[in-house]
Amino acid sequence: MKAIEKLSPQVSTAMACRGLGVARATLYRHRKPKSPVAAPTPRPKPPRSLSDQERQQVLDVLHSEPFADRAPAEVYATLLDQGQYLCSIRTMYRVLDEHQEVRERRDQLRHPDYPKPQLVATGPNQVWTWDITKLLGPAKWTYFYLYVILDIFSRYVVGWMLAHRESDRLAERLIRETVVKEGIARDQLTIHSDRGPSMRSQTVAQLLATLGITKSHSRPHVSNDNPFSESQFKTLKYQPEFPDRFDGFEHGLDFCGKFFQWHTTSITTGAWGC
Repeated sequence: MKAIEKLSPQVSTAMACRGLGVARATLYRHRKPKSPVAAPTPRPKPPRSLSDQERQQVLDVLHSEPFADRAPAEVYATLLDQGQYLCSIRTMYRVLDEHQEVRERRDQLRHPDYPKPQLVATGPNQVWTWDITKLLGPAKWTYFYLYVILDIFSRYVVGWMLAHRESDRLAERLIRETVVKEGIARDQLTIHSDRGPSMRSQTVAQLLATLGITKSHSRPHVSNDNPFSESQFKTLKYQPEFPDRFDGFEHGLDFCGKFFQWHTTSITTGAWGC
């Protein structure tokens, strides 16, 4: 900057800055440095502001039982209907903000942190997973419901059923019959499912408790916590012979029977990788 000041009487400021590679704005800032910023002047208290006692009275009203879960606008309107005026709506918010209460004042449901289910099986009949999928029927808005229970160790389908409806009673019957068929002992098995209505039903829960089976559920709104059943359903529906719609219940039953027979044969012979 001193070199520019020496050159200024001989050449213009622009030429001196260009020759020394200094921006003119930098030179001007150097010539007129900013004055130190003064401390902000505190805002004077308005003559009509509430006193400490009045602010406490407003807070007590907002904390009272009729208004504890209401917004300041509702409190303000209700008090006016009763012929009472404490302060403006904005002042109510200021009073609440002083006490860090400007938030959702109603009681809110706190969702627990659901742990990710750990499905580990070192042998057959240790962990099963089950689910229900829809198969399109012969007409619009008609469906058949396929219930499938899968052993995650071998991907072997230990039980399945095709029905006209989704029902916790049908799910209970399928699980009970499959447990008996496989000879499952108490405290041997864990059954995993998503959070569908049949899966979370009291009927199925009571059955599992009676049989000594541990139940496991996917986390809420997490679609990939039951990957084994979802993968098996994808294998079913991506078969080249899978129809757009089934002509009837017998057609669906015949197709599913052939598919699960092929599925079991592929697993036992090692022709299908899992």
